[in-house]
Amino acid sequence: MAREQSGYFTAAQAKEIGYSYPAQTYHAKRHNWERVDRGIYRFPEWPVGRHDDLARWHLWSRGRGVVSHESALSVHELGDVNPARIHLTVPTGFHQKAPSIVFHVADLPGDDVRSQEGFKLTTPLRSLLDVAAGDLDADQLRRAIRDALELGIVSRRGLLMRADELGPKAALRIERAVARGDE
Repeated sequence: MAREQSGYFTAAQAKEIGYSYPAQTYHAKRHNWERVDRGIYRFPEWPVGRHDDLARWHLWSRGRGVVSHESALSVHELGDVNPARIHLTVPTGFHQKAPSIVFHVADLPGDDVRSQEGFKLTTPLRSLLDVAAGDLDADQLRRAIRDALELGIVSRRGLLMRADELGPKAALRIERAVARGDE
């Protein structure tokens, strides 16, 4: 289980496989497990991966948070965005807060989400749509769209067809970015 979650696991997951709460406290005190947050542990000898922090926040959200927007663009290596805070899309009714997270509320369709390295993230297409509806700089949006088109992970037609889903602002910004990319 921890292998699939970048070395992280929750207290509930440990309990599920037979570690009582006193046993968990014992392993944390003996430094067999590193306590990284309330109810979240990590094996200290586990190699640090590129997106370990995202796996941690996915567990913190109890699997409900999906890496999205600028953070997802960064994971997909589209454009040159480097967000200072992690962007998570959470479902309606989610009430947890954390200062290092930018929360977006949406009930994402399954086709817009994929699993990777112990966390969920929006697909490249959905990530582009999300940032187009937001405040990402127009040049950064254009570069991200250009990269996605050049890599063949989205199509111009598919991008333009879905552009209206998130409103007129997103549609206009995508149309402009695609048109500027053609120049």
